[in-house]
Amino acid sequence: MVRTGANHQDPTPQRSRILRLEEAARSLDPDAAERDRLLRAAHTYAQDFLDRLPETPAYNHDKSGALELRNLATGPGPRPMEQLIERIDESVVRAGLIPSHAGHLAYIPGGGIYASSLADYLAAVTNEYAGVRFAGPGAVEMEDLVLEWMARLVGFPETADGNLSSGGSIASLVAVVAAREAAGLLARDFHRAVVYASPHIHQCLHKALRVAGLGESVRRDVAVDEHRRLCPASLGDAIAADRARGLQPWLVLASAGTADTGAIDPLARIADIARREGLWYHVDAAYGGFFAMLPEFRPALSGMERADSIVLDPHKGMFLPYGTGAVLVRNRQALQDAHAYYAAYMQDTVEAEAGGRSPAAVSPELTKHFRGLRVWLPLLLHGEEPFRACLREKVELAKYFHREVAALGFVVGPEPELTVVTYRWVPESGDANAFNRALVEETHRDGRVFLSSTTIDGRFVLRMAALAFRTHLDTIDLALEVLRAGVRKLEAQSG
Repeated sequence: MVRTGANHQDPTPQRSRILRLEEAARSLDPDAAERDRLLRAAHTYAQDFLDRLPETPAYNHDKSGALELRNLATGPGPRPMEQLIERIDESVVRAGLIPSHAGHLAYIPGGGIYASSLADYLAAVTNEYAGVRFAGPGAVEMEDLVLEWMARLVGFPETADGNLSSGGSIASLVAVVAAREAAGLLARDFHRAVVYASPHIHQCLHKALRVAGLGESVRRDVAVDEHRRLCPASLGDAIAADRARGLQPWLVLASAGTADTGAIDPLARIADIARREGLWYHVDAAYGGFFAMLPEFRPALSGMERADSIVLDPHKGMFLPYGTGAVLVRNRQALQDAHAYYAAYMQDTVEAEAGGRSPAAVSPELTKHFRGLRVWLPLLLHGEEPFRACLREKVELAKYFHREVAALGFVVGPEPELTVVTYRWVPESGDANAFNRALVEETHRDGRVFLSSTTIDGRFVLRMAALAFRTHLDTIDLALEVLRAGVRKLEAQSG
């Protein structure tokens, strides 16, 4: 270290340079009047966006507006807030899908309830750090409270631990790494380690395995029943066959709501097999987990509480903004053993954290967004009952759509277990796959609602997923109208 003499004087030119730089930098810290002006501009746009949302198309087939962002280059100088908001509206919000729209009936819709936007504003303004308890004890405590609430919801014991993540993908990675370390798997074992799942398990879990270094692991697609649920008998047979081959059965993945069809695997029977065979049992409940808030769904979700790890996505079943996922691990020590690392420059935090672990010790993130506030604030502001009502409404809407789309002449899939309905039109002649591909494209050109598709057993199938919190009965009636008109148009063209 360099020691500065007591008689050393700071040169005046350096002080002058520092003061000039300070003056230029101060624009990043606007005064109260400027903050108020900027906030009014943003708030005015937000109010206008929400007011006109019901009349705005859910999907804009023309995405060329996104490219206009390149004409507004960064660097040359400051731009007026109003100009920037206009560009955001035209190039970001209006291009493609509006995820916050009632007509978002594709994939598994995200939410974006207003209270969470206010929470994010407060989290960003205060820039609270939620990665280390020593620095942000309140933020970490709030995250802990949210995770404890989720653990109680799914039936996990008090020994559980978890983490709020950016979504199901990172949450799944956290769980897979914990499972790998708990099993003591070494690189030389990876080619013998076997993972079991239905063909409908979410792709983020396959990606998590690869990112965790387990790309060489053996993947077994377990047979499914007529409702696309994993077959426990087939799972047991596959494990026995792999042990006879000298392989190492290691991980079984189950779904509490698949993305394709919303199917819930027989979680309790899978738990029996996993426990008997000594496999780590992971449940992907990113979509269906929060339906445990409804007593009528607890029988279908029974067995979830016996998992070693669970992933939930509050930005799905709790209607929060994108970027809100969660992972829970039954054995907190397994989670910490897999993810805890410390550095000398953070030694103060280690010494000060006798009261509890930090989120940075149970996930890949050290720099961590204060996600807990966007969950905590809406729950306390509204209470749990509106969330339950919203979930029940979506279940009823899915059943209603299933009945009504069949009445239109569509061939429908199974009665929905959650809020996904699969269906397809079978024309009197011609390629049914091509017809349904053209039909979903026709709905996209219409744009009033946004529907999606999947492929099941080689058949191109349409999907309707009701989980956006603004989706109500009039939205479903509109979707039926769009489908009816699309079929008529395509049949007229082919006739």
